[in-house]
Amino acid sequence: MKVAVVGATGLVGRTMLNVLQERNFPVDTIIPVASEKSVGMEVTFKGKSHKVISLTEAVKAEPDIALFSAGGSVSLEWAPFFAEAGTTVIDNSSAWRMDKTKKLIVPEVNANVLTKADKIIANPNCSTIQMVVALYPLHKKYKIKRIVVSTYQSVSGTGHKGVSQMMDERAGREGAKAYSHPIDMNVIPHIDVFLENDYTKEEMKMVNETKKIMGDDNINVTATCVRIPVKGGHSEAVNVEFENEFELAEAKQILANSPGLMVIDAPFKNFYPMPIDAEGRDEVFLGRIRRDESQPRTLNIWIVADNLRKGAATNAVQIAEYLIKEKLV
Repeated sequence: MKVAVVGATGLVGRTMLNVLQERNFPVDTIIPVASEKSVGMEVTFKGKSHKVISLTEAVKAEPDIALFSAGGSVSLEWAPFFAEAGTTVIDNSSAWRMDKTKKLIVPEVNANVLTKADKIIANPNCSTIQMVVALYPLHKKYKIKRIVVSTYQSVSGTGHKGVSQMMDERAGREGAKAYSHPIDMNVIPHIDVFLENDYTKEEMKMVNETKKIMGDDNINVTATCVRIPVKGGHSEAVNVEFENEFELAEAKQILANSPGLMVIDAPFKNFYPMPIDAEGRDEVFLGRIRRDESQPRTLNIWIVADNLRKGAATNAVQIAEYLIKEKLV
């Protein structure tokens, strides 16, 4: 089993290498890949150093699986070359997510739609992944009508540059800027570019990706995405309205028994999920689960996950695990 990690020197790429190792993924040969400026650098995998190679060399190596985390333009240009060489690409960028010919996969929700013919598979946006993992079990039981979500997203979602800006500001140093405003001691209601409808691209990703993953265009979604001065871990306040009535105790039980979820919900003991709890973990954490008393059939949930892991690297590796288990590669 030959596995390439494209973007191996970035935050998500390095996390992918860690997750492959931690989950004991059956790798015989690891192929770290990055841009020309990073070729020759070394990354560590299972205690050994491996030299980073170029995309051209990586295609020639004909890996069985390529985990991409190198940006949309790289994915659009290079994923087809890998696919033509017989490699199954799992892409973490936004390049292929809304392509009607490509599957958008969260294993706990819709891995069953994958086939051997799927050579380019899209990994969803980090904030979408944690939300649909939490809501899908409830959707199956009660059928979701509408979702209102506000996100509180960490600076690691912007990569090294976002983390560096916050830490530079915290230390009083000058440095490169990832954001158009200070982030330390501040909150920025602006993630990705603004679109003509005054929503950001990040917000519309959550709208469109949720419908595609859930396989239901009738779910109404509205989102406000916010960057906060936290190093890692995304949080979300989700208000979800169902078509059918629910019992709160039953809804909590469904969530507690669903794969990939961890319920931390004892508010009177100050138990609720926080980004610091999710760091380095693959679960999606849920708390503050309560009925919306302002209208019927509506639930409030607080959702937290490590955006570099379940929001990116772990989800991609779980897709790869499914492909191997079902003999699709």
